[in-house]
Amino acid sequence: MNVELVEVQHFLQEHAPFAQLDPKLLANLPPNSTMRYFRAGETILDIGEPNEHCFVIRSGAVDVLDEQGVLLDRRDAGRCFGYSTIFGENSCRYQMISVEDSLLLLIPREPFLAVCREDPAFERFFSSQSKRMSAAAQSLRSDSSSELLRTPLEHFMIRDAATVGDVSIREAAQVMSQRNVSSLLILEDQRVAGIITDRDLRTKVVAQAKDVNASILEIATANPECARPETTALEAMLSMTELGIHHLPVVDAEQGLVGIVSSADIMRLLRNDPMYITADLAARSTDAELNEAYSMAKDVALRFIERGAGAEAVSAVMTLAADGLARRLCQLAEGELGPAPVEYAFVVAGSQARKGMGLASDQDNCLVLSDAYRPEHEPYFEALARRVCTGLDAAGQVLCPGEMMAMNPEWRMTQSEWIGTFQQWITAPEPEALLHAQTFFDFRAVHGSRSLATEVHAAAIDMAQHSGRLHAHLATLAARREPPLGFFRGFVVERSGEHHHQLDLKKGGIYAVTQLARLFAIAGGVSEIGTRQRLQLAARAGSVSERGAQDLTDAFEFLSTIALRHQAEQLRMGRQPDYHVNPNELKKLDREHLRDAFQIIKNMQSALSTKYPVRNI
Repeated sequence: MNVELVEVQHFLQEHAPFAQLDPKLLANLPPNSTMRYFRAGETILDIGEPNEHCFVIRSGAVDVLDEQGVLLDRRDAGRCFGYSTIFGENSCRYQMISVEDSLLLLIPREPFLAVCREDPAFERFFSSQSKRMSAAAQSLRSDSSSELLRTPLEHFMIRDAATVGDVSIREAAQVMSQRNVSSLLILEDQRVAGIITDRDLRTKVVAQAKDVNASILEIATANPECARPETTALEAMLSMTELGIHHLPVVDAEQGLVGIVSSADIMRLLRNDPMYITADLAARSTDAELNEAYSMAKDVALRFIERGAGAEAVSAVMTLAADGLARRLCQLAEGELGPAPVEYAFVVAGSQARKGMGLASDQDNCLVLSDAYRPEHEPYFEALARRVCTGLDAAGQVLCPGEMMAMNPEWRMTQSEWIGTFQQWITAPEPEALLHAQTFFDFRAVHGSRSLATEVHAAAIDMAQHSGRLHAHLATLAARREPPLGFFRGFVVERSGEHHHQLDLKKGGIYAVTQLARLFAIAGGVSEIGTRQRLQLAARAGSVSERGAQDLTDAFEFLSTIALRHQAEQLRMGRQPDYHVNPNELKKLDREHLRDAFQIIKNMQSALSTKYPVRNI
């Protein structure tokens, strides 16, 4: 190979996607390519013109314009254009004009397609922005731990679940002993009406000397939480941890009961995975011990990141740890203060409620009190809230700078007061009220009476679904969080200060997607809280297109994973984790995917104006 061809090959090796090619495949391109020079202002390709080449910009810059002459993109050295005609387009859809004196490498159709046939990832890169984004997100999800956590329950559940009807406690215990099982399901007309476990027999029968001839229904948990066969191990694990249970019956809509899964089954699925170190929180009592356990959970999350886990799995680790920490602190507070005078729910909000915590998440929480609450009960709940919030802070989940915490009396309300507050936010949304609404529409109980919280959230969603005014305000807020992407797809970074040359992945990226997902969910009457689940169900409800929901999900997964990797690196260096990333420190392919993710968000934000009126708030 002559010197010029070697130089061309070296140039291609520095730019995506050529940098990822096998050297043997890459070596086939320079000898089959040509080099052309275009002066500034010269049209390289025109709309409707046939084309047989992929153009790679060696030097200079090229503008991409649509048929109305609107500038769509400006591409500089290392970027490509013209490839759409190679993938089936009859002619060019855009006009390409050299805006600087430019030297271009022209790769003919056949050598280009030959590489595509050998390397599917190379073809995906060029096929479309959405396909590239989807492939990147899928890659991030594909690590072994994440894949195991995505295993449907039907693949490892116990299919022959032990069942009985309305029998005596003695008969039920005999069945459990004969079957050598730790749980027993009670069926009524093929419906799962209850469940008992070994623990129920110990605490409700033996410890209380209960008559073993009494009905099993007297000690059973009625109408237990159930899962579906397609429910993933991760979703089941989150449900069991959230509810403080260890068994989930698996029920099919047509077949009825098809099996049962336990937390031990999931542990066996993952075998030696370090994730379950978070269960250690239940055995800790002092602030120092809780801090140690929570720090260990962060270490687990860091190891997940090091193994290449996607954002969903890493966030699940952090959310499990934070939920367990809050639950343990509530238990300790009750032990110190005595039983609560009325029922209450300790509720988490924000990213923890969405089960999307990162390594830099602070705490957002509140209390929902029974309507039986009276002013004389306030000292108890004030003390409990302060104990929990300061305990969270001491363990490593820092206080909310906006004081959206249960220790602030503003966020301790009865169930009726919470519903009234949501109604006020929905019917007359002011800027401050919108800030609160955004935080508390993500609303999930982790301790106490869950029904208090779920009924508040259900009432809020029902009111909000039909409030066009609220939708318009939320759409305006979602559109204002613009991605840090310039007119020519260049990154908009801070020019000075602490974050010089950095961009904020959260402000115009991750947070923008969560706002869009929240809006689409509310408009569709979806009560789900998780961002990914909101987008999926909102698409089914028709408040966002299937394609739009998938693109946003992929963008969210990619941005969240990049943010977590950045935060992990900061923690390793002993620095406080944040969302400020220098794009020049990312791999070239990651920078391209980052542009794609931001562009997807920007496009979805632009589309909001066609559906919702613009509001000035």
